[in-house]
Amino acid sequence: MRKTNPGLQLAALAAVLLACMMLIFPEPSFRASIKGIAIWWDVLFPALFPFFVISEMMLGIGIVHFFGTLLDPMMRPLFRVPGIGGFVMAMGFASGYPIGARLTSQLWDQRIVTREEGERLVAFTTSSDPIFLIGAVSVGFFHSPSLAGLLAAAHYGSAVLVGLMMRFHGKPRAGHGVQIREAKAPKVSRIGIWKQSFRAMHTARLQDGRTLGVMLTQALSSGLQLSFVIGGLVVFFSVVMEVLASAGVMSFIYTGVQTVLQGAGIPSVLAEAVVNGFFEVTLGAKEAGSAIGIPPMYKAAIAAWVLSWAGLSVHAQIVSVLHRTPFRYTPFLFARFVHGLLAAALVLLLWEPLAAVPATFEPSAYSTVDVTQPLATWFRHTLPAALTAFTVSLVIMLLLSACFLFARRCMKRIRT
Repeated sequence: MRKTNPGLQLAALAAVLLACMMLIFPEPSFRASIKGIAIWWDVLFPALFPFFVISEMMLGIGIVHFFGTLLDPMMRPLFRVPGIGGFVMAMGFASGYPIGARLTSQLWDQRIVTREEGERLVAFTTSSDPIFLIGAVSVGFFHSPSLAGLLAAAHYGSAVLVGLMMRFHGKPRAGHGVQIREAKAPKVSRIGIWKQSFRAMHTARLQDGRTLGVMLTQALSSGLQLSFVIGGLVVFFSVVMEVLASAGVMSFIYTGVQTVLQGAGIPSVLAEAVVNGFFEVTLGAKEAGSAIGIPPMYKAAIAAWVLSWAGLSVHAQIVSVLHRTPFRYTPFLFARFVHGLLAAALVLLLWEPLAAVPATFEPSAYSTVDVTQPLATWFRHTLPAALTAFTVSLVIMLLLSACFLFARRCMKRIRT
């Protein structure tokens, strides 16, 4: 006889209980589903779908492989991932979750990363996008444009720290029965790194073999499919939170979290923000910003935790993106937990030196964001912010990679 799976039985029981609660509270469930659809259509779909298509096109053309070769001298010694992970890192920081996981899964399909390299990469490239961090959280929820720099430093800085920690994840030379392309660091001493980058781009284009028309069609199809999966998950978690609140379950969870926060020296009033953020990023960040009578430092720390933990809704999106790969969920879960703690700690540490720093952007440019006009929002806000974040991240990493390459060559000359 087959052994029963306790996890599967627990999931089935939870599904039955959820269905019963939806029957008991039909009106709140319907309102929550409408709210989830609005969030997906007005915010997530226009923000994510273009980047799904663009990232797949860049992979097929070979642009990702070009930058991967240039970034290899930095990414391998620091994060123990191929240089192509630097491009994933820049795209993840610019476009938000789950773009980093999407690109990493495609790298696995092309046999460019191993299982453990992919797990490391997903762990620290899953982050919020700049337009949400600045426009929604700092300006919309906290009404404080100057808070954007502090939240960005804590959120993206702790993501880099998580990447440095995750380099110790996995064995140094673990094989997984898959032939990995470009698994070894390029020998830049024999051929210039720029020539090798163009060669890697050309080779990737030949290996892909698809025409631009076929590539675009498949990118649109896969992007739409993934966007609808994400939309379904957003609606699902919106309904789950609403029926739990209607059934009074959330109040018990709030009480338990209040005890934990009091032990950590954080005002217990923020328990609702923590619980909401545990399930969904937007609700948690909004609740943290609207808390009354709480020192701004603690509110910002909880918001940083929410952004870095990302919520079970984003966790489910990541799992759905990676379901075709052997990547395990446990390393990602550990990284999100550590990322949240580090981000909150950095806010508390950097509050005094950075809180008084004035905003470096024009607040009116973000305070007028109207999410009910997704096309205008994408062209006026999302695209410029993403391009700026991507360019800045990529330039910084290219400069660091050049420094690492120069240091390697100097050390080689000293040894010889």
